[in-house]
Amino acid sequence: VQLQASGGGLVQAGGSLKLSCAASGSIFSIERMGWYRQAPGKQREMVATIASGGSTNYADSVKGRFTISKDNAKNTMYLQMNSLKPEDTGVYYCNAAVRRYRYSEVVPDNWGQGTLVTVSS
Repeated sequence: VQLQASGGGLVQAGGSLKLSCAASGSIFSIERMGWYRQAPGKQREMVATIASGGSTNYADSVKGRFTISKDNAKNTMYLQMNSLKPEDTGVYYCNAAVRRYRYSEVVPDNWGQGTLVTVSS
């Protein structure tokens, strides 16, 4: 399973960016997808997740500003980021919990390469 993240860049505080993460490879179903970020010198943290049924979960720091969504037909997840703050700066990684075949176990640790988001003040 390969995850390709894109959409990062440099934006001023208060601006917006939209990240995308496309999953490809041997995929029967995607049980959950999520965005995580890692700021310089800090541990990776969860930003937002979305389950196969559509339920979402957000970190408190991004609630009301970020929206996670997905296109099942394209095996693609998005993160719309509005009202960006300098503290949102970091490398954003996408993760997917994937069932590769009908009766196989769900493999949770599928990670993309990361996309850098830099928010200037």
